[in-house]
Amino acid sequence: MTRFRSSFAVVAMLVCVAAIVAVPTNAVAQKDNKPKTKKSDSAGVRLPKPETAIPPLFASESPLAVTFTTNVKQLRGDRGETSPWRNATMTYVGGDGKTVTVPMRAKTHGIWRLKHCSFPPLRLNVSNKEAKGTLFYDLQKPKFVNACNDRDNFEQLLLQEMQLYRVYHLLTPMSHRVRTLRVKYADSSSGKDEATRYAFLFEDPDELADRIGGAMMKVKGAGGEDIEPEQAALVYLFQFMIGNTDFSFNGLHNGELVQKPDGSPVLPIAYDFDFSGAVNAPYATVDPRLPIKRVRDRIYRGYCVLKPEIPAAVERFKQKKAAIYALYSDDVGKLLDQRVVRETLDYFDGFYAAISSQRDVDDMLRSCVGSR
Repeated sequence: MTRFRSSFAVVAMLVCVAAIVAVPTNAVAQKDNKPKTKKSDSAGVRLPKPETAIPPLFASESPLAVTFTTNVKQLRGDRGETSPWRNATMTYVGGDGKTVTVPMRAKTHGIWRLKHCSFPPLRLNVSNKEAKGTLFYDLQKPKFVNACNDRDNFEQLLLQEMQLYRVYHLLTPMSHRVRTLRVKYADSSSGKDEATRYAFLFEDPDELADRIGGAMMKVKGAGGEDIEPEQAALVYLFQFMIGNTDFSFNGLHNGELVQKPDGSPVLPIAYDFDFSGAVNAPYATVDPRLPIKRVRDRIYRGYCVLKPEIPAAVERFKQKKAAIYALYSDDVGKLLDQRVVRETLDYFDGFYAAISSQRDVDDMLRSCVGSR
């Protein structure tokens, strides 16, 4: 173990322990009828949430029709790095046919899309007290990903990215859950409906970390020796599959790290796939320092020290191939234009050809990255 890795591990342990100690008691959660679960065992090790604790919104993948009401003009004008929270509501029809309205707050966030999209991505703040008994209970602060512009092609780009989250979650539970929404955007200031488009909600990062029994790391600098090798091999292979190079776990750019209290290597979690080749957004570009010219070109960017774990990861992708392709013909996949589906599956065919033999895998690994 290098001196740097030891330092990173010590900082990781301190951050994770501090996060656990600081967790306040949720009085609302104690009074509801959800199954009671221990946060940690007798040794103080954080326990993952059981599947019975899934927030109700993520218990189904079927598209949910909602009306999102807020001051749209205000939100569109919030383009700074520190935007204020704005009042909003989410309304849907419950299983009993009654209309359910959930008060919440919303604020803009992001980097590229915040600057360039006519309707920027949002983060919601949903109070359990306000959301108790609704589908939006226990969401905390999920991301609300909207179509960049009110046009069909941008809606298709959003659905393509959402599908990649579904593929990722099929491969590993250590990934963000998503739920498709059919959203009517209502402006509270004018009383008018702005648009109706598909969007999706993206699991709160801290909720994901809590689900797998850890805490989100805020420390940069993790190298190949610091990350859990089996999970890392799978995540890097997934990034290669979708043609994504717009990420850095070392720099916490479109990548998160979850630290467990036992001091084990951190778990990498990928997100934000709109610059991937599988989406092929017209605005997506490639880092000029890379030896590829187009986002559709693939290059493996995993650490070289992960080579021993690659065969098992390759086998998992092969085992899941039929299930992955089936996602593009189910009720959510059918929302995509059939031309887009064909292009995406053809692109995935290229990935499977690239891992079809040991020689092909060895060729892929020639571009692996040194530990630091």
